[in-house]
Amino acid sequence: MSLRIYNTMSRVLEPFTPLQSGHVRMYVCGMTVYDLCHLGHARAMVAFDVVQRWFRSSGYQVTYVRNVTDIDDKIIKRALENGETIRALTDRMVAALHQDADALGIERPTHEPRATDHVPAMLKLIGQLQDKGLAYQSGDGDVNFAVRKFIGYGKLSGKSLDELRAGERVAVVDGKTDPLDFVLWKSAKPTEPLDAKWDSVYGTGRPGWHIECSAMCGELLGQTVDIHGGGADLQFPHHENEIAQSEGATGQPLARFWMHNGFVTRDNEKMSKSLGNFFTIREILARFDAETLRFFIVRAHYRSALNYSDVHLEDARQSLKRLYTALDAVTPEPVVIDWANPFAARFKVAMDEDFGTPEAVSVLFELASEVNRTRSGALAGLLKALGGCLGLLQQDPLAFLQSGAGVNEADVTQRIAERAAAKAAKNFAEADRIRQELLALGIVLKDAANGTSWEVAK
Repeated sequence: MSLRIYNTMSRVLEPFTPLQSGHVRMYVCGMTVYDLCHLGHARAMVAFDVVQRWFRSSGYQVTYVRNVTDIDDKIIKRALENGETIRALTDRMVAALHQDADALGIERPTHEPRATDHVPAMLKLIGQLQDKGLAYQSGDGDVNFAVRKFIGYGKLSGKSLDELRAGERVAVVDGKTDPLDFVLWKSAKPTEPLDAKWDSVYGTGRPGWHIECSAMCGELLGQTVDIHGGGADLQFPHHENEIAQSEGATGQPLARFWMHNGFVTRDNEKMSKSLGNFFTIREILARFDAETLRFFIVRAHYRSALNYSDVHLEDARQSLKRLYTALDAVTPEPVVIDWANPFAARFKVAMDEDFGTPEAVSVLFELASEVNRTRSGALAGLLKALGGCLGLLQQDPLAFLQSGAGVNEADVTQRIAERAAAKAAKNFAEADRIRQELLALGIVLKDAANGTSWEVAK
């Protein structure tokens, strides 16, 4: 069965073939770097990391672009509040982004363009739109896109022009011809810092939010890409506006497939900064290990809503422990995945159906049960290799099982030695007391012929 992807544009599953045989070109909208990344960012980064990993596992070359928005109103406001330059703020936040992404096992994209490095390309694109009558400069100096002049506006969101409203970041300005028009170039304000201004034929200013992705996508991947992705909140207005800009300028489809990951919720309410109910990645990693968070995200389908709670994270930790316990019991043999193997074949069927990670994860648990039953090093190797397709199960199993907040490994080792001495002295009551004492601390002892090992209960 060939790979099928749910296309937001057509709203159906479609067979996937890239424009260029064997090569997938994918653009995903990244973060606006004025603050630390939150769980919603983690969800998007992990979702598309799994997508690119599966393409590579399937034999494709992948050129993956994920941009960084390093100039916008929120960034300017935060830099002024902090008394620092825009570049100092955004450099610090990009470094924090990389630290968080690395912790979650997210592979770096092929290209990670920053908006401020591509302003000339944005100005060129604005000029093309103006030449085609799709852009105009208002009296206040802003350059706006004339939405009603672009045939097909609304095709991604599925709404008519009369139903659509300007998005959160699109201010309705008196100089606009229509309230739906959106800004391509923002005229500089006297109160804005110098590092937020660029010279142009339209006067001093800076690019609007939407134009940056159209320009960088075209520069790095060409007029039409195989996949354009991002969070569901970007479908309108951001992606709708990208389509209008790019297709208005080139006359070519911007993307053949549009992919959007679902929202993150907390107590079934959308998690967002505006509602104040979000967690940064770092806040979560202070309580749970990074692979548990990744597993929590991966075991849900990327298009579904992801409901966060500590209980769900704890359940994810226990589930992941079951997989690592199988790998700890049997030394995995290095393997090249044989996709004809029944477990691998079922895993592939799941992933080829719109990156069906819930079904793929269930195959991992079936395989772990078989590893426990057969003690097969080859099957353990297959379990590790298939987990790797999802960015999971690559740690030393014992190290994972022993990891946990507040655990002092030296103390545990000392207590195990004291228990061994008690057993040697036939003081079994003391040995049992030490075991129970450790269990009360969340440490589970496992006796074997070659000694005693331990793991964290949760």
